[in-house]
Amino acid sequence: PRILLTQVNYGYRAESSNPKEREAVDDAFAKSVIGGFKVEAEEDERVLVDVTDFLLRDAKHVTQRLKEKEQGEYEQDPERSAIYLPATKNFPKNTEFEAILTYNGKDPGDWLKSVAPDPLNVSVRQHHSFIMLPDDDYTPRRFDIRSSYFSVKYNDYATPFNEPLEKRYVCRHRLKKKDPNAEVSEPVEPIVYYVDPGVPEPIRSALVVGCQWWNIAFEHLGYKDAFRIEILPEDADPMDVRYNVINWVHRSTRGWSYGMTITDPRTGEILKGHVSLGSLRIRQDFMIAMGLMGEYREDGDNTDEAMEMALARIRQLSVHEVGHTLGLGHNYASNLNGRASVMDYPSMLVKEKDGDLDLSEAYETGVGEWDLVSIEYGYQDYPEDVDEDKALDKLLNDAFSRGLYFQPSRDAGPGSASPYAAYWITGVDPVDELDRMMRVRKIALESFGEHRVQYGTPLAKMEEPLVTTYLFHRFQLEAAASVVGGLYYHYKVRGDVQEYPKMVPAETQAKGLDALLATITPEALALPTPLRDLMHPRPQHFQQNKDLFPGRTGLAFDPMAVAETAAGLTLRLILHPERAARLVEYNARDTSLPGLGDVIDRLFEATWLTTYEDPYHMELQRLVNNVVLYYMVELVKNKEAPAAVRSLAYFKLVKLNEHVSEIETDDEAQVAQYVYLDIVLEQLEENPDAVNLTPPAEPPMGAPI
Repeated sequence: PRILLTQVNYGYRAESSNPKEREAVDDAFAKSVIGGFKVEAEEDERVLVDVTDFLLRDAKHVTQRLKEKEQGEYEQDPERSAIYLPATKNFPKNTEFEAILTYNGKDPGDWLKSVAPDPLNVSVRQHHSFIMLPDDDYTPRRFDIRSSYFSVKYNDYATPFNEPLEKRYVCRHRLKKKDPNAEVSEPVEPIVYYVDPGVPEPIRSALVVGCQWWNIAFEHLGYKDAFRIEILPEDADPMDVRYNVINWVHRSTRGWSYGMTITDPRTGEILKGHVSLGSLRIRQDFMIAMGLMGEYREDGDNTDEAMEMALARIRQLSVHEVGHTLGLGHNYASNLNGRASVMDYPSMLVKEKDGDLDLSEAYETGVGEWDLVSIEYGYQDYPEDVDEDKALDKLLNDAFSRGLYFQPSRDAGPGSASPYAAYWITGVDPVDELDRMMRVRKIALESFGEHRVQYGTPLAKMEEPLVTTYLFHRFQLEAAASVVGGLYYHYKVRGDVQEYPKMVPAETQAKGLDALLATITPEALALPTPLRDLMHPRPQHFQQNKDLFPGRTGLAFDPMAVAETAAGLTLRLILHPERAARLVEYNARDTSLPGLGDVIDRLFEATWLTTYEDPYHMELQRLVNNVVLYYMVELVKNKEAPAAVRSLAYFKLVKLNEHVSEIETDDEAQVAQYVYLDIVLEQLEENPDAVNLTPPAEPPMGAPI
């Protein structure tokens, strides 16, 4: 006999008392057998099987993933793979297995070379968890698209045919009040999180303070001590499913932190929260602060303000990631309500104060108003005489009536239509905030000098904090760009209080476009002359990496490439194909709104048709012109873009070429650029697919911060 380990298909069910109805659905949809074992021995209802081969297989498809990421061709070596006994353990509700898997290969990629001592022989640890499902003393809560919860979904084929087939439950921990009718009640069992004792101080204390903010939200529901944070005891194990844990993890490069859960696929009940906080994030935040206003003195570091800002970010990061493990997704619209959710991606709020910069309010403390609503939606324990569905609906409608907004991860991004949703931003009005950030950036750049690095540090290392200072506005660009071809909308359901969609007014779009164009003027792109003259080549042993500016001048620092990265960040947004498509469509619906042609005309006016007396500024302008040309050509070539977009983009390039061909100038470089434009258009006419212009210099890595 054999034992088959089967992954049940919980996506299709029949919640019916009729066993035949349940059986019919069970038989209709596929399952996945992920393991098969020979029975070695039997005793009563127990069997003995050998799971060694199952544990040693390449379950995470490492060889395939390395190939897809262009990190080399690898195959697993069974002779150098074995069970890792120190992490193979048994607990009351789960059994944990871990294995060392070794892969040998060829042509390793740079990422692999950076972390493996021998990139031709790579060993990883692979973990398997066998977890007991919980009892049935849990009541699932219905999901609502207007809430910020993760969910489990399934199709219930026992549902009457005049009702929706799909059902969803929110993902949440089990939490009940001892007395649901009391104004304040202790929980039957609190939600407790345990912090990795390996977190160093003062980071550990900041992390604990941030996590504990969630208790404010539970107190708001009438709970007493429902949420606690403790240090993991020495005799406890983070792999024990009974412990929600916050781990401090190390990587070779700055990476994301994660809030993950182990969830019952049948009900959405969260069995374990597992937070991983990357240790390099706080160093990045400290460097950002020092780049803006730091001053290393010979007699001391003078870094207290920057350190406090970085610790404030850790408090925010910890409460955010724990929020994910409570079941909450992102809300990228919280800035509209004054930083109303810790589930946003916050940017530091840097204020101008008498010509200086102020970080005293960089990050908010506590949870926000939307967080209170979210926790109430998922965790309020309603008395039996309360209609839960009506209470939840009222909760959300009341929140929206107060002006709260919710928009999740999918609404943000380079082509976003939503002026509400963006990450790593501040401010209520995205355009006004971009203007303000550019003023902050100007102050920081004008004061930037060698005092931004410690004594004894190679001056070439000034580039690290310069990156974050020069590109300080990079995320706010996306928010401001979203008003161009933008749409105000909510995830409205029939009968609720939220408004219907409406297109962003013409004057707001014009204001947004002007703010974007102001970021690519030579004045905005040029480094201050003293700073430009101060930048040194990188010495040996200090290699180029993805956190630094690219360059085309050999070892010498390349301020032109620096400017090109910033120009590219703005122009890829203005000429994003999705934004272009909306501009065409919205203008067809309402001719008072700017169309794609209007935006391109304004763009050409601010770039190709603007000249400067200053030679350096003119060279920067030509650089910007080339970036404009690149993204215009990409728009013409984009087969995913509507024909109306591609044809109009091509037409505008033709008209630009006609215009500049009539300009008389003695500037040889200017004439050369006009000739280059003519050549590109000839190639576009002959074979658009064959036109491959040099892409703008890639900006250094920005997120996460």
